[in-house]
Amino acid sequence: MLLRAITPQDWDAILNIQDECYSQLDPEPLHVLQSKWQVSPQSCFVFEVDNAVVGYCLAHPWTVNMPPALYQPITHLPKADTLYLHDIAISAKAQGLGAGAKALTRLTLLADRFNLNSLSLVAVQGADSYWLKMGFKPQSIDKCLGSYTDDAMYMIYKINHRDER
Repeated sequence: MLLRAITPQDWDAILNIQDECYSQLDPEPLHVLQSKWQVSPQSCFVFEVDNAVVGYCLAHPWTVNMPPALYQPITHLPKADTLYLHDIAISAKAQGLGAGAKALTRLTLLADRFNLNSLSLVAVQGADSYWLKMGFKPQSIDKCLGSYTDDAMYMIYKINHRDER
């Protein structure tokens, strides 16, 4: 499985994977998804198997405990202390190939390079059990997660920087 930068030709596949993976949410519009890529292309990528896009990751620097609402375009980045995983979606065709672990390794290295203290995300549709296995911990926050699913859970993964090891 290859993890590579998103190209403009990948967006049809990304939209199809979003539709496949999220049954409890209305799809985010293309311009909203692309806004994450436009503000932080180095932390957004696709998963490719046999020259076909089978998954994607949209992540960007953000402020811990303040996840952006769904359907909100990102036009600028705040003073960041976390790498926010807006979306990691893997087609059923590629599940079980270790895509999540590969993405987590890549994102952790990137957060370390950006000198960010954590990775964070909002787990939906029961994905919190997967993220718990990957080392994320639930964290209570004051911000409303109303734009997400009813089971939405904010989660954080602490980064140990190279100089702290």
